[in-house]
Amino acid sequence: MGTFSAIVVTKAETGTEARLGSFDEADLMEGDVTVRVTHSTVNYKDGLAITGKAPVVRRFPMIPGIDLAGTVETSSHPDFKAGDAVILNGWGTGETHLGAYAGKSRVKGDWLVPMPDGLSAAEAMAIGTAGYTAMLCVMALERHGITPERGPMIVTGAAGGVGSVATALLARLGYHVIASTGRPQEADYLKGIGAAEIIDRAELSAPGRPLGKERWAGGIDSVGSHTLANVLAQTRYGGAVAACGLAQGMDLPTSVAPFILRGVSLLGVDSVMAPKALRIEAWSRLARDLDRERLAAMTSTIPLEGVIEAGKAILEGRIRGRVVVTIA
Repeated sequence: MGTFSAIVVTKAETGTEARLGSFDEADLMEGDVTVRVTHSTVNYKDGLAITGKAPVVRRFPMIPGIDLAGTVETSSHPDFKAGDAVILNGWGTGETHLGAYAGKSRVKGDWLVPMPDGLSAAEAMAIGTAGYTAMLCVMALERHGITPERGPMIVTGAAGGVGSVATALLARLGYHVIASTGRPQEADYLKGIGAAEIIDRAELSAPGRPLGKERWAGGIDSVGSHTLANVLAQTRYGGAVAACGLAQGMDLPTSVAPFILRGVSLLGVDSVMAPKALRIEAWSRLARDLDRERLAAMTSTIPLEGVIEAGKAILEGRIRGRVVVTIA
């Protein structure tokens, strides 16, 4: 047993407080696998946990961080042994279970996924929950029969984490991608990772009509609220939209019109509690279908001590693409 560096969120008089300090391994929570964490990442939910702007953290003190990649140090789980490279996404880590912004994490082996062949820990965290969620959305649309031949695909919040990976994945799979963003300065970036067209998010973010002109066969939405309502209203007959986020809001001010007049489907996608078989399939697909050069183009890297500032920045819309956290 010993100590290691960790970001720890504690209760404060005015809310919560996040600090970098030392954490004792003896205080890790129960689990049958101890992982030496080498990399993590910064997601929107991590920003909420770090800043306390939403009640993401459910116990204190808490080590935030919902994603990790690393090497098994000890294990009593039958599927894992010391030295195995593993990935963890979700399952309440960083919320109810001590998370990834630390040198070690003790978790349930059932939460872990083996690192796919050919994928490094840094690449896995460049993908992270955002990219893994994007892949789940793509798979949901494929199961619904939304192929490239059906027509264009809209991606909202395209310069963010989910949106960036979704854009790159869809482009690699042959779809014509329309990227919606509120950051026009990111046009070259979005085209570089696969967007064929770019529209201003203002076209979708205000209250709209129950039905609009049919523009796309489907889409991936991480924004919610009026944006998702407008995406649905402009989806072609028989199309589908995969919804996975609520950056604009968790409301959905729409009508039944897209569903009963055009046969549009709204596909809900959850990454936190997705079953293990689906996770393994998604990570296998990511290792195969995601262009590594485009992944590198959307990725920046910070040390553990940069996490608190990055958590604030992601909530303010100042982060483009994906952020990898290296943990010594």
